[in-house]
Amino acid sequence: MNKAAPNGRPRARSSVTIQHIAARAGVSTATVSRTLANPDVVTAKTRERVLRAVAETGYTPNVAARNLRARRSMMILVVLPNVANPFFAQVLRGVDDELVTAGYDMIIGNLDNLVAREARYVRLAQAGQVDGVLLMTGRIPKGDTRNMDDLGLPMAAVCAAVPGLAAPQIVADDRGASIAVAKHFIGLGHQRFGYVSGLQGNVNDVQRYAGFLEGLDAAGVPREAVTYWPGDFNLRAGVEAARAFLTLAERPTAVYAACDEIAIAFIKTVSDAGLEVPKDVSIIGFDGIEFAEFISPTLTTMRQPRYELGRASARALLEEIQDGGTGERLIELPAPMVVGDSTAPPRPGR
Repeated sequence: MNKAAPNGRPRARSSVTIQHIAARAGVSTATVSRTLANPDVVTAKTRERVLRAVAETGYTPNVAARNLRARRSMMILVVLPNVANPFFAQVLRGVDDELVTAGYDMIIGNLDNLVAREARYVRLAQAGQVDGVLLMTGRIPKGDTRNMDDLGLPMAAVCAAVPGLAAPQIVADDRGASIAVAKHFIGLGHQRFGYVSGLQGNVNDVQRYAGFLEGLDAAGVPREAVTYWPGDFNLRAGVEAARAFLTLAERPTAVYAACDEIAIAFIKTVSDAGLEVPKDVSIIGFDGIEFAEFISPTLTTMRQPRYELGRASARALLEEIQDGGTGERLIELPAPMVVGDSTAPPRPGR
C-alpha cells in the first residue's frame, strides 16, 4: 500500500517522488538516482532496498525531466532516401536494437527520394529535438539557411559514405564485392558483360561500377566488351535495361545489377520475352534482400550485412554523443557472395 499523504489518504502513485523513495529506502536522493541510472555502481544491499521501495510505491522516473536536466532528448534522427525500399528494413532493425540498449528512440526521416524534403529534417534537428543524426542518404541534407552539418550535432553515416562528412561512416565494401562479381563471371567463362547502374553519381553505384571494371581489367577484358545502362535503385531501372538488352544484336551473356531490385525486374522482363536465366544471360545483384531467394531462378547476389551495418552505425553515433567519439573514420564491412541459380557458364558458342 502506498504511504499515506498528509491528509490521511493513500498517496497517488503519480505523486511519488524520488524524495519519497529515498526516505523509504533510507538512502540519499543521489543514491536513488545512481541506482536507477546505473544499478551496478551501488552495492547489492542498497540496490535491493531502492528497488523494493520503487516496487512498493509504483514510482516511475520522470524521464522527460531527467533528459531536460541532461539537455538530451534521447532521440536519434535517421534520414533515409525511401522507407518503402525493402533494403532498409534490416538496417533500421539493427539501428533500433542498438539504440534501445542505450535508452534511445529514433525518428524516421523519410525523404521519399525528394531533395526538397531535406529542409524539414534540418529544421527538426535545429530545434533541438534530437541528440544526433544518422544518415543513410549518401549526402548531407540541406536546409533553408543551414545544412545539417552546420548544426554541431553528432552525426554518422551508414550504407552510403558521405563525401566531406567529418564523422564515422559505416558501409559495405562495394568495390571489393564488385571485383568478386567480375571474377565470378570470368570464372564461368563469360566474355561480354553488362552493368545496370543505380542513381547517377551515387557513391555506392560509383564504387560498384569501378570495382566491376577493375575486376574485368585485371582479367584483360577490353572496355568495349562492357555495355552500360544508366538507371536507379528501383524496379523500373531493371525493366528499362532489360528492354534495351533485348534490342541488341549481340547481347552480353553476364549482367551485373547495382541492386537486387534491378536484377529481379531484369530477370522478369527477359523471361517474359522468352529468354531463360541463366542459359541466355547470367545476372548478379547487390544487397541480399529477402526476395532474392524466393524468385525463380534464385538470385546470385552480394549480401550486404544490413543488420550489422545498422548496429555498428548506431554504436558509433552513440559514442559520438556520449564520449565525443573519434571523429572521421571509415569502416567497411565485407559483402560476401550468395550464389543462387541466376548464374551459369554461357551457352557454347556465345
